[in-house]
Amino acid sequence: MKITFYGHSCALIETNGTHLLIDPFLTGNPLAPISAEDIHADYILLSHGHGDHYGDTEAIAKRTGATVIGNYEVVTYAQKNGVEKIHPMNCGGSFSFPFGRLKMTIAHHSSTMPDGSSGGVPCGLLLYLEGKVIYHAGDTALFKDMTLIGEEGLDFAILPIGDNFTMGIQDAARAVEFLSPHYVLPIHYNTFGYIVQDPNAFGKAVSAHSPECEVVILDPGQSIAL
Repeated sequence: MKITFYGHSCALIETNGTHLLIDPFLTGNPLAPISAEDIHADYILLSHGHGDHYGDTEAIAKRTGATVIGNYEVVTYAQKNGVEKIHPMNCGGSFSFPFGRLKMTIAHHSSTMPDGSSGGVPCGLLLYLEGKVIYHAGDTALFKDMTLIGEEGLDFAILPIGDNFTMGIQDAARAVEFLSPHYVLPIHYNTFGYIVQDPNAFGKAVSAHSPECEVVILDPGQSIAL
C-alpha cells in the first residue's frame, strides 16, 4: 500500500491496484505538484463540502469514472453537477466496498458546498485496508472521542495542523495521544496565509508526548509505503 500527499488535505491511497483519492483540491492549490487532468482515481472520498476539499471532484470523476463517496448532501451535489457514480453515507455509518471497509467518523467543523448550499455535516474517514487501519481526520477541532477512534488500532493517522480553521500544532499533538497511531502525517498547513505552520514543530510536540508514534513529514508529491 502506498500513500501519496498532494498538498493541503489531498492524499492518494493505492491499495491492491485501486486508487482512493481523498479531498482532491488541486486546481488553485499552490502546493499541488500535479494537475487534476493528470491524476487517476477509482474512488473519490470526501470529508466535507468546502471548496478546498471538494476541489476537482467533478472534473476527475467525470474523466475517470470514479465513484464519489461522502455524506448525502455532498454526493448528491456532485450528482446534480453531472457525476454519475456516487455512494452516499453519513457520520457513524460504515460500508464494505471492493477496496475495503470505510467508516465515517465525527469531525468538529463546518460544511458548505462551493455554491453556498448545505454540505451536511463534516466527517473523518476511517479506512480498513489490507489489514491496516488508516484515519484521515478531515478538517476538525480536537475532541475527546478521538480516543474511541484510537481503540480501532490505528496504523496511520492523517491530521490537520494548520490552526485558525482546524486543530493547531498543540491540539493535533494531543490528538495523537488520544489516537495512538503508529505513524502520523500532518496536513492542512502552509496553503494559505491563515494556516502557516512548521511541521517540524509538530514533530517535536508529538515526540515529547507520544514518542512511540513516528511523525511522517511529506512534501507534496512524496509518498510512503505501508
